Amino acid sequence: MSKGEQTRREIIDHAFSLAAEIGLEGVSLAVLAGNAGLSKSGLFAHFKSKEALQLAVVEEARERFTAIVIRPALREPRGEPRLRALFARFMLWRASQKPPGCIFQSLSQEYDDRPGPVRSRLVEIQREWLDAVRRVVQAGVEQGDLRADLDPGLFAFEFQGVLMAHQYLGKLLDDPDAPALAEAAFESLLARSRSHAARRH
Repeated sequence: MSKGEQTRREIIDHAFSLAAEIGLEGVSLAVLAGNAGLSKSGLFAHFKSKEALQLAVVEEARERFTAIVIRPALREPRGEPRLRALFARFMLWRASQKPPGCIFQSLSQEYDDRPGPVRSRLVEIQREWLDAVRRVVQAGVEQGDLRADLDPGLFAFEFQGVLMAHQYLGKLLDDPDAPALAEAAFESLLARSRSHAARRH
């Protein structure tokens, strides 16, 4: 990795940490430049605009999420084991962040009514996530673990609702029961979704 690439990596890492704490719009180019030992113009040599930096942070978040949640979960057997892995890996993702939480859920609130390239990319990534959940559910139906009449889109909606409620309770309300409640809600959703054959085993 060249010195320029290393500097770019350090800028993105620091911007990611700041965005998780104060939001992406609150990330100051001047502060980032100072932390990287650069002038503001030197920082612009790596990122031509604040928006370009914001998009780089969003892509970094996607890469980290894929590495921590998606890839490990997809290595599990199809059906219920893979669904459980998705849930467990998401909970690990949230707990591993500093401060704890899902940056995508935070950015979704920050950009839900702020049009532009950053919002558009966030929408694409979140649609990819929901599509991934739907595909895992559909594979579970085909595997026979889940009901044949189960709607994968509705399951994904409820699954995401559990994860968002967990963030709300844990991050905003600082409720220590948030993980246990999220797990109980997930288990309830899974129990309602199992096929009769799977329930007998």
